[in-house]
Amino acid sequence: MKTALITGTSSGIGLELIKKFDKEGIRTISLSRSNIISDHEFSSSLTHINFDITIEDDIKKVVDFLSSNSLQVDFLINNAGKLVNKPFLDQTQADFKSTYDVNFFGIVRLVQSLFSFFKKDSHIVNISSIGGIGGSSKFPGLASYSSSKGALNILTEVLATEFKDGPYFNTLCLGAVQTPMLELAFPGYNAEVKPKDMAQFIYNFSTANPLLFNGKVIPVSISNP
Repeated sequence: MKTALITGTSSGIGLELIKKFDKEGIRTISLSRSNIISDHEFSSSLTHINFDITIEDDIKKVVDFLSSNSLQVDFLINNAGKLVNKPFLDQTQADFKSTYDVNFFGIVRLVQSLFSFFKKDSHIVNISSIGGIGGSSKFPGLASYSSSKGALNILTEVLATEFKDGPYFNTLCLGAVQTPMLELAFPGYNAEVKPKDMAQFIYNFSTANPLLFNGKVIPVSISNP
């Protein structure tokens, strides 16, 4: 049985992702700060771990779980994210640091810590934002968020080059999806794309043959926002 590890699973796209991976018979490890609140009935192959990507001891919990169960990671989906919506002059160093800790540095540390559990054909998929792509539309208030996603996009390209023989690294840069984070960024905006639809796309991409894509930063968007 293959194993997927997915962060940011308490709501939105992450919650729909664990439903999809679990339904498809993939051992799924759900990682989020909050418990899963859902009337969905998961299989016994799903394990939830309360997890904050910025806390070293929580990353160690995941490493210990994989080690004690002799598991390897076929799919890692870095879906957890943080968004601060404030005018640039009002954003503090703490705002920038906390955003980068979740959206960039936490992912760096998680990938480093899990590297021995990856196989040559494991697929690491970073969930980014269309706002992190150079030349895309940018919006006031999202300086820390969009710039942290830009850093993640470049990291993906670098890691794919450094580990060209595997595992595989790709980034999906999402446009507007109707999630709590979208509401924080654009209050009152109604996106055409729902979390379940995006989760289906991410599942298909993540489980497809990664030889076809490596080191790619791919826009997945019909609107921004």
